Amino acid sequence: MRYASARAAAAALALLCLTGPAHAEPSEPWVQAWGANAGGQLGDGTTADRPVPAAVQGLDRDTVRELAGGGGTNATAFGVALLTDGSVRTWGGNTAGQLGDGTTVSRPFPAAVAGLSGVTDIAAGFEAGYAVRDGRVLAWGSNQSGQLGDGTTASTGRPVRVQSLSGVEGLAAGCHHAVALRKDGTVWTWGRADHGQLGNGGTTQRNTPQRVPGLTGVVEVAAGCHHTLARLSDGTVRAWGYNTNGQLGDDTTTAASSPVEVRHLDEVAGLFACGYHSFAVRDDGSVRAWGWNGKGQLGDGSTVSRTAPVPVPALEGITGLAGGYAHTVAVRTDGEVLAWGENTHGQLGNATTTDTPTPVTALPAGSGATRVSTPVVGRSSYAY
Repeated sequence: MRYASARAAAAALALLCLTGPAHAEPSEPWVQAWGANAGGQLGDGTTADRPVPAAVQGLDRDTVRELAGGGGTNATAFGVALLTDGSVRTWGGNTAGQLGDGTTVSRPFPAAVAGLSGVTDIAAGFEAGYAVRDGRVLAWGSNQSGQLGDGTTASTGRPVRVQSLSGVEGLAAGCHHAVALRKDGTVWTWGRADHGQLGNGGTTQRNTPQRVPGLTGVVEVAAGCHHTLARLSDGTVRAWGYNTNGQLGDDTTTAASSPVEVRHLDEVAGLFACGYHSFAVRDDGSVRAWGWNGKGQLGDGSTVSRTAPVPVPALEGITGLAGGYAHTVAVRTDGEVLAWGENTHGQLGNATTTDTPTPVTALPAGSGATRVSTPVVGRSSYAY
């Protein structure tokens, strides 16, 4: 749900570490998944929930360049993996063709998306997948809101080209909209716009990409379910879209169809947009969080939602972060994976189903994990 032109910028993130159960041997070579699994999104060959991490079938993390989770808790949830050879694997729910294999048959283990090679970036929405190849975007799955960007609203289980868009450097995907960052620092959006999440000043869905007016010098984009974030080269952040939970960070709960500045936030090195909450990492390594916090997913020890960024105390050594509907996962420089927030399906990975507003350990130090992901509004987690 995020893209940074310099991915290493996210390494400044820091996080409070609380000791918890360890479930993985050091240097285990597999992609790990846990939590909800109704669509087979854990990729372990079953549809049973799992409260501790286990391997995704056939995915060696050394061959995985990027992993994106899509969908929700039910059978919509799925995973997309970009391998180092430029090919793409998908697994999980396939209710609208989001696995890209030309069917609507769910599959609880990874398989290749035929015809996709030379891919440099991926993203996953609620029921749609995306890939960048040669600076152009391909999309597949649900298209009821025009989120495939091909000028139609016809869903398809095979990749189609997003119209009139080239020079794309990276992607982010919300529930029903997509965001592309071009090499020239401009941002282009398409899909559902009912909350202003396209940032073009309106609430009319778009079936083809349109540029976000007045926004230049962007170096990173991230997308929550119905809101979008952009980091500018000067270290400030703009936001637009849904804001009932304060996820725009502008000290209000009023939706914005054009970019507004996130308050009390500068010198930002990395952004992470979750379902209805967000995080920023500042140049000094400190972390700020804002948005919905009803399950403790901001990690500040409370369940109070925040309409502007607040510090998350004592965070250190984090190289990646992701969040779903109401939980967050993060990975430390030593390979320890932490999680906090809602835990109804075991998505925190600590062998319980108890919510917590402070971090617990899902994978121990030495696990070898360097990145994490979650479905866009799901209750599953991945580490690789």
